[in-house]
Amino acid sequence: MQENRVMNKLNNPYATALDGLILNDPVSAFFDFCREREKIRLARKSGAPSPWTDDPIFQQGRFLNVFREDDRGSKAILSFAKDLEKDLPMLIHALFFGRWCNRQETLDELSSDMLLQPETLLKTLNSFDHWCNLTAYPVEPIHWEETQYSRLDAATTLFGNIKESLAKIIIEAQGDVIKATNSVNALFKMQNDFPIFMAVIDLAWFRPDIIHPTSHVPTGIGAVAYLDRLQTHFGLNNHQQTCDRMIALQKEYWPEAKRAFQPIDIEYLSCECRKYYSYVNGTKLFEGKNVFQPIILE
Repeated sequence: MQENRVMNKLNNPYATALDGLILNDPVSAFFDFCREREKIRLARKSGAPSPWTDDPIFQQGRFLNVFREDDRGSKAILSFAKDLEKDLPMLIHALFFGRWCNRQETLDELSSDMLLQPETLLKTLNSFDHWCNLTAYPVEPIHWEETQYSRLDAATTLFGNIKESLAKIIIEAQGDVIKATNSVNALFKMQNDFPIFMAVIDLAWFRPDIIHPTSHVPTGIGAVAYLDRLQTHFGLNNHQQTCDRMIALQKEYWPEAKRAFQPIDIEYLSCECRKYYSYVNGTKLFEGKNVFQPIILE
């Protein structure tokens, strides 16, 4: 079975986040987190007043939603790339741009047509105080054919020039997210291939014939510590097997969930569980971008 850990060549700043924490049943803890986080989302959506939960960690900390499609950033990317399903190179261009930008406020002001006007796009992006999200995950320069492209250069110029090549590479992966991510990064030469992984898995929303929604996925550095706990608990060989086991257990632990989990969900939520239990463990503090600041939902 193919396994890949995103950023496996880099020092993982979250590797010891759960060290010393006693968690007798990481499976129950995982699904407890999911139920409470989804309950918060539904209460907030209904218009109920904050704090939507009695849990002090959820009251203070910032956590993504249980299902990726409910998050603001993912919604912005879905909207930005809508109606591009029939033009695979253009769809891939939009999704890679979306993950290199990864900022809702920027994406909401743009249309995918602007990707075909790189000079106008660059001027527009430069008009923002911050055109991209600098805190969600690192985005390193790309090294394509011996030329280095900054985050902005890649977003405004490179992706438009290589979208057909990217489409061919991804098609050749035959639906496999790990293979597609590795193949793209063999040309990008990024130590942190997480944004590639995100753009590739986003493709499954639009073209499940190209990237399978049920494909195994790489492990981002934020998810490693919790997936390691689950893997040890089950006595399994790798994170991909661990994700499969958690998917099989969903009906037992959370039968009322709005949809079935896929491997990307387990990976993504393992990162969120690592955040939550880092607060429990005292290795993460409520400060800076970690502090939840309520906003008005439209």
